[in-house]
Amino acid sequence: MAHKTTLGSSASHVSCLDLWREKNDQLVRQAKVAQDSSLPLRRQQLAQDALEGLKELLCSLRGLPATVSVLPLELTVICNFITLRANLAQGFNEDLAQDIQQGLERVLETQGQLEARLEHGLRGLWDSALRVSSLLPELLPVLHHLAGLQAALWLTTNCLGDLTLLLQTLTVGQSRASEDMLLLLKTWRPPAEESDAPLTLQDARGLRDVLLTAFAYRQGLQELITGNLPKALSSLHEAASGLCPRSLLVQVYTALGTCLRKMGSPQRALLYLVAALKEGSTWGPPLLEASRLYQQLGNIAAEIESLELLVEALSITCIPEARQLLIEVELLLPRPDPTSPLHCGTQSQAKYLLASRCLQTGRAVDAAEHYLDLLALLLDGSEPKFSPPPCPRGLCVPELFLEAAAALIQAGRAQDALTVCEELLSRTSFLLPKRPRLWEDARRRTKESPHCSPWVSATHLLQGQAWAQLGAQKEAISEYSRCLELLFRATPKDKEQGPASSCEQECTSDLALQQLQTAALISRGLEWVALGQDTKALQDFLLSVQMCPGNQDASYHLLQTLRRLDRRDEATALWRRLEAQTELPQENTAWSLPLYLETCLGWIRPPDRETLREEFQTSETCDL
Repeated sequence: MAHKTTLGSSASHVSCLDLWREKNDQLVRQAKVAQDSSLPLRRQQLAQDALEGLKELLCSLRGLPATVSVLPLELTVICNFITLRANLAQGFNEDLAQDIQQGLERVLETQGQLEARLEHGLRGLWDSALRVSSLLPELLPVLHHLAGLQAALWLTTNCLGDLTLLLQTLTVGQSRASEDMLLLLKTWRPPAEESDAPLTLQDARGLRDVLLTAFAYRQGLQELITGNLPKALSSLHEAASGLCPRSLLVQVYTALGTCLRKMGSPQRALLYLVAALKEGSTWGPPLLEASRLYQQLGNIAAEIESLELLVEALSITCIPEARQLLIEVELLLPRPDPTSPLHCGTQSQAKYLLASRCLQTGRAVDAAEHYLDLLALLLDGSEPKFSPPPCPRGLCVPELFLEAAAALIQAGRAQDALTVCEELLSRTSFLLPKRPRLWEDARRRTKESPHCSPWVSATHLLQGQAWAQLGAQKEAISEYSRCLELLFRATPKDKEQGPASSCEQECTSDLALQQLQTAALISRGLEWVALGQDTKALQDFLLSVQMCPGNQDASYHLLQTLRRLDRRDEATALWRRLEAQTELPQENTAWSLPLYLETCLGWIRPPDRETLREEFQTSETCDL
């Protein structure tokens, strides 16, 4: 009687396993039906129902004693559950790590090694479980599958040390010991599942291929950022040859183009960028990189065209392709980093790049229109989160106004430039000192120095340039004087207090303030010259040379003024100093100046410097 009961229990146990296995297979098929559905809501509902079904099934299996007959199905259900849950959540979480840990503990329970979960961490559990699998070969395929999911979790959480040790354990006997994770992933060969094994959403070999591509891309991008270009090139080639979806292939080809450009192979870089553009609708990164490539080659027309296409591409709303309900490569990649060379930003940020490059390359009319478009976005609030792209100087909104005004003046639209300047002043008026005279501060010996932003000073400088373009010399001189008054009002204590932002910090650098003062003095001196008041002009040019001795523009304006005033001895002495300076190597510091200031300095550069030098050289020779 007892014997019959035992046989009945065994038969019932086998029957339940068959039913649970069929349930697993049905849920896997349901998830695959959801994956093929073109209706988003139905797809989501089917996938969610399948996930709930797998969760219930897993709870039922965990209610049984841990036996070798049960574990292949139980571990398969764990793998399917983790795969589907990570996909729907678009990431791994701590709960999934606990599911993996419980699966490993169940493996160890079959051998009575319960102490392993108390004495060891997750790494110890893996070592013990894989040793057990050598005694129970029927568990080996599904354990490798679970190990693939563990590898995915550790990759996304940057536990690369643990991941390396796990892969070394998985590849024992397949190759010599190595710490090269890319080599370990290529060496790892998960055993094939039996033909009658329970169905899985994704097998171990497919998961291994995903891991290989994801790690190769991550490593290639990191090496590209750190400047290890040969290794970056090798890793990115590995990623491109792997299980790479089209959307990611665009990124990989763009990264290869960036790498080759930096390695001095622009033509090969261009081939990869063309390939990236052919791969899909994500055109932003390759177009941005193409603009950098053409800038490096000096092809301004192609660079501007690439930026124009970039602005257009970012205005198109791309409909993302339906994801497969698997662990995909994109799921294992870090979140987009704004500092990454592949980050192309928003449409307005691309528009700013286009506007600034047009201004830098002499396309003032186009630059003015692009800047006005940006200001319109900013002022009407249609894009409240607008911010120019990250750059070494940390450009911010006041500089955007200043660059716009400079572009408008360059394009001959002085009246529009004045309007832009007035708008900026209305937004920065709180930065002006409350007391209008410096001597009042000195007389009262106040300990609190008023902070005046150089943006306000620069705005008055640009207003002066606009009035000068309109032929209103008196108004121009008044604006230059206001600019200088505000700049000279800054005391050493003001500088010690420090600027309010990183953007303003660049504006208040010694070099920027010095060049701003020089630009205002030279500009005012030129207006005195236009009014025929050379003596006043001489004072401004002398002061500009004193404030910035290395500025040859100021020296040449001073030289011309001395000649007009017939002060030959002083002019000759100055010319000899200039000749001595031209023989010395000149430092290029323009890169550290704001773009609007670079533009202003270009306006006051003497157009006939070489002619003046030749005249003085001839005069000096005749005197000898």
